[in-house]
Amino acid sequence: MEIYLKLFEVLFPVFLIVGLGYHLGKKNPNFDTSFITTYAGNFGTPALVIFAITAGGVTFDLFSEYFGYAIILLTLFGIVGLIFLVLMKKDYIRELPTFILPNTGNMGIPICLFAYGELGMGIAAAISSLIVLLHFTLNIFLAKRAFDFKTILKSPSFYAILITVLFLYFEIPFPQFVLNTVMLLAYGMIVMILMSLGVALTQMKVFSFKDALITSFGRVILGPIIGFAVIKFFNLSGIPAGVLLIQSCMPSAILCYLIAHMYSPKEIVDNISSTIVVSTIMSLFTIPITLFFALKYFY
Repeated sequence: MEIYLKLFEVLFPVFLIVGLGYHLGKKNPNFDTSFITTYAGNFGTPALVIFAITAGGVTFDLFSEYFGYAIILLTLFGIVGLIFLVLMKKDYIRELPTFILPNTGNMGIPICLFAYGELGMGIAAAISSLIVLLHFTLNIFLAKRAFDFKTILKSPSFYAILITVLFLYFEIPFPQFVLNTVMLLAYGMIVMILMSLGVALTQMKVFSFKDALITSFGRVILGPIIGFAVIKFFNLSGIPAGVLLIQSCMPSAILCYLIAHMYSPKEIVDNISSTIVVSTIMSLFTIPITLFFALKYFY
């Protein structure tokens, strides 16, 4: 009974905030979330990376270890995505981000925080930092089908990750006023992005349910299976293993849609929109199941 109470305590806040956003989107179909997107990209996400890693007490060794596991995890996600998209005769370049870039930041980090405390949040941020970096680099490259080094240099998240890694490596504590500031920015972003996810679910449409169901299966069903395989292969255990499993089951990130909307043709945007909507709805059922196993066997 205790584990079911824990499940409720972890998932209720996250799903409630998404639900509030959905309510706002239904009430006002023209609800504009552009401010939230701008805030998240320029301030919220970099602050979340810094705060989650430093507040969680993550060491440089632990960060680099799980950053490496994240690379392996995303590589496997990418292989699965390529297989799915090639067999489905889709644009395997522009639609690949929906497979390799799950919503580990705005959904995954708070869930790991509520499940495992600040250490869980820190490890989740170590995994998510790679995905954040790829959103503003690889995701844009794939959406544009062109490499642009300036994109990396313009990404605030790139500098946030770089600064955090340097502070961890040299064991330099962040000043308290910096931690207080990034804490407010980070928590504010989590709430706003979760609400914007709910709003987006009322605005984005499913254009091909069959195709979206197949791609969503590859994201939220095969994702945690791949995560579990990585855990077993590297013989991981405890809280870090649980965090890795939880992060692997997240749905496709809404940033995939926002970036595609900026750089990709409408057909691609529609396909990505469909996958995000369906994978997010499916995750309402798959996340509790994955979380149950994570809390039961990796604690």
